[in-house]
Amino acid sequence: MKNNSQSIFIKKDILIRLVEAFFSDDFIKNTASIPFKMRPKDAEVPYRCCIYKEREIIKDRIIADLGFAVEDLNESEKLEDFALLALNREKNIDNPLTVIEAACKGCVPSRVYVTDLCQGCVARACEKTCKFGAITIEGGRSYIDGSKCKNCGMCIQACPYNAIVRLIVPCEQACPIGAISKDENGTAVIDFEKCIFCGKCVAACPFGAVNEKSQIIDVLKNIKNGKKVIAMFAPAIAGQFPGSIYQLKAAMIKAGFYDVFEVALGADITSKNEALEFEERMKNNKPFMTTSCCAGYNSLVKKHLPEIKEFVSETKTPLFYTAEIVKEKYPDSITVFISPCVAKRIEVAENDNIDFVLNADELGAIFIGRKIEILSMEDSSFEKESSKQGRNYGVTGGVVQAVSCLLPDNLNVKPCMIDGINKDNIKKLKKYAQDKNCPEGNLIEVMCCEDGCIGGNSTISNPQTAKRLINKLLSESKDLK
Repeated sequence: MKNNSQSIFIKKDILIRLVEAFFSDDFIKNTASIPFKMRPKDAEVPYRCCIYKEREIIKDRIIADLGFAVEDLNESEKLEDFALLALNREKNIDNPLTVIEAACKGCVPSRVYVTDLCQGCVARACEKTCKFGAITIEGGRSYIDGSKCKNCGMCIQACPYNAIVRLIVPCEQACPIGAISKDENGTAVIDFEKCIFCGKCVAACPFGAVNEKSQIIDVLKNIKNGKKVIAMFAPAIAGQFPGSIYQLKAAMIKAGFYDVFEVALGADITSKNEALEFEERMKNNKPFMTTSCCAGYNSLVKKHLPEIKEFVSETKTPLFYTAEIVKEKYPDSITVFISPCVAKRIEVAENDNIDFVLNADELGAIFIGRKIEILSMEDSSFEKESSKQGRNYGVTGGVVQAVSCLLPDNLNVKPCMIDGINKDNIKKLKKYAQDKNCPEGNLIEVMCCEDGCIGGNSTISNPQTAKRLINKLLSESKDLK
């Protein structure tokens, strides 16, 4: 799901500059200067109408990276004020997404549209195909009445000249539950009552207008203040950086984290508990069980798919169990989960054992800003090693494989996967719940992102590269017992 467009590189550049500013002799002043350093006077304006618009958008991106929403900003508010607020706050808990109005181009409304390629042909295939009477011929060419059009697309298929196209709004098209739309000014607005925080809109927007509200300053502040800050990295993170996970741990320690844990350790506990739960449900003649480790899926069930709740595993997530392990060893610690997932920020907000979340981009920015090269680090071992199956949780199929390997041979387990939450897969899950039957299997892994967590919106590597890195790690790991 990763969007590797230029907007991603701009976001990364801003994060790196923010890290450098934080560790400089004057964080507030150097933060305020970032827009001017990125777009100096008389510089070429690469994207917008003028240098002032470019600086304004960079300013808004920095405000989001400082952890604030930008929708209702007053133009007179200064970056210095937000930098000071970020330094003084204790915790940043709020809806994790924000839309930068100045960056949102206000895409044209999604609709079926007749282009200039229309020849006004004699066949009139489009007019004949439309079941709703939305197409007429005016001035020698086809015309679509938007009040009658149902956006079915039949006319698109019928046109022999490919003259009819579907205009889409990328963020709206990507959202599986219709949580993002336009306001009266044509700017994207997120309905947080509907939003499941899958992050698909973040990756889809070609203007980089939808942003996560970062907690990077909160984390760095606790590190700088000498707090015992513990990092817990998701299995998918192992596929985002070069080198081994042991070098990655060493790099995190050098960056200031007191200790580092694999969330794959908690995944091993999740696997064992879900295996026991599945076995019990099958003995009680339940038709199927879905996994419960994906925060986006859990949010979907809570907000939009309550009818499937009875079939969802009650086992806690790998992060839940890992945070318990960390807090037992370091009860006075500040815990930070490192993940490619926006939805996990909502899970974290509901768990007192976890304080903050960083994504892969933010961790990478810390390494670059602090001039830490992972490949130059010596290995740092973990107190307890995770299993091969736990380390594979971030890849589609990894969860059901881990659970299945713990089930008795005489149990009829038929694993299947929902690889990504989209409109079609939501319909499929709804039908499973209504029919109380899943023809494809009885142990269903549901992942919000295509390819699993390695396809999350805040990843660095593409899924193929991530799989290669994770497979190398798996070849050196032991089986779950």
